[in-house]
Amino acid sequence: MAEVRERLLPPRRFSSAASINQNAAHSPTIVRRPLFQGMDVLGLKKRGQGLRSWIRVDAATGGSQVIEVDKFTMMRRCDLPARDLRLLDPLFVYPSTILGREKAIVVNLEQIRCIITADEVLLLNSLDSYVLQYVNELQRRLAAHSGDGLHGWSTSPDYLPFEFRALEVALEAACTFLDTQAGELETEAYPLLDELTSKISTLNLERVRRLKSRLVALTRRVQKVRDEIEQLMDDDGDMAEMYLTEKKSRLEGSFFGDQSLLGYSSAGAGLSVSAPVSPVSSPTDSRKLEKALSLSRSRHDSMKSSESNKENIEGLEMLLEAYFVVIDSTLNKLTSLKEYIDDTEDFINIQLDNVRNQLIQFELLLTTGTFVVAIFGVVAGVFGMNFAIPLFDDPIAFQWVLIVTGICGIIIFCGFLWYFKYRRLMPL
Repeated sequence: MAEVRERLLPPRRFSSAASINQNAAHSPTIVRRPLFQGMDVLGLKKRGQGLRSWIRVDAATGGSQVIEVDKFTMMRRCDLPARDLRLLDPLFVYPSTILGREKAIVVNLEQIRCIITADEVLLLNSLDSYVLQYVNELQRRLAAHSGDGLHGWSTSPDYLPFEFRALEVALEAACTFLDTQAGELETEAYPLLDELTSKISTLNLERVRRLKSRLVALTRRVQKVRDEIEQLMDDDGDMAEMYLTEKKSRLEGSFFGDQSLLGYSSAGAGLSVSAPVSPVSSPTDSRKLEKALSLSRSRHDSMKSSESNKENIEGLEMLLEAYFVVIDSTLNKLTSLKEYIDDTEDFINIQLDNVRNQLIQFELLLTTGTFVVAIFGVVAGVFGMNFAIPLFDDPIAFQWVLIVTGICGIIIFCGFLWYFKYRRLMPL
């Protein structure tokens, strides 16, 4: 009985360490990969902190040099947050953006990704021809403006500070690049659309589909640049933030003013100690004089800065408006091309609908003719019955049957045609 019970009951589970080790020894070996194996976590963490090559264009000399700076040094150098530098990272794809900060202007316009300060322009060192063209054009304009400054033309109303000249070159490069792409797309599109209207084929339709996808992507990019310029033009605060030279000169002026004020107060204190003046009235007069000088200087600086900001905002607004007209013209060109593509698609759909209607009309006529011919089959089936009638003995009965059946079929066919014409189902 005990042997039968041992065979029927399941085996016992042993919880001792020896049994576990024994089972582990007989079980197959399971190879598990250690956690985070194959992932360079340290490399991922330090990827954004490594040295990067930048092209630096100096505002004073116009010379360019290649420097290697890490991300944190660039953030401290230009007083920018990390999210602004992320806009310039070529590993990420961001729409066109122009940001005005306290000490810099962050520009991301197509291939031109740079940081503009009052003293320099910093671009990511790229082998792109547009970046090199931007550097060469900026150096050329800086050399031309330095020559104008030597001749005394820096006080003219058309004179722009360094950051505006760098921004102008970036806007010109972006607008020229987008307009060139729009022109190439337009040159390729019109012959292809004309060919499609004359010959509708699968190859032409596929080419037009690719062309339309490129047009939509390019229109989106042009629209983003246009919206960015329009947003800057509508906000006076953003345009005032972009005037870096004025803020720098204002900061330096306030610094030197404070230094001179401290020197004057110290000299006044020394004079009051050495001179035989009353110890009560001397500090009061010096403090009153110091307060009056600081108040008048602050009022003068505020009035001067407000007037200069207003003038500079107007100058920047005129600059942005000029390139807004250029980019709006490019957008209108792309919009006209899109309308032409839509008109071509409508024309093709009309052609296809016309062909489809012709096929339906032909099918309707064919169905009507089949119905008329089927009448002969009905007559043949009736006369094919296995019974005798006197009509079978008449030698001309067969001709009369054919004639009467044909006349009836023609009458029925003409009746169908009249019905189709009456209901305007078919142009007859």
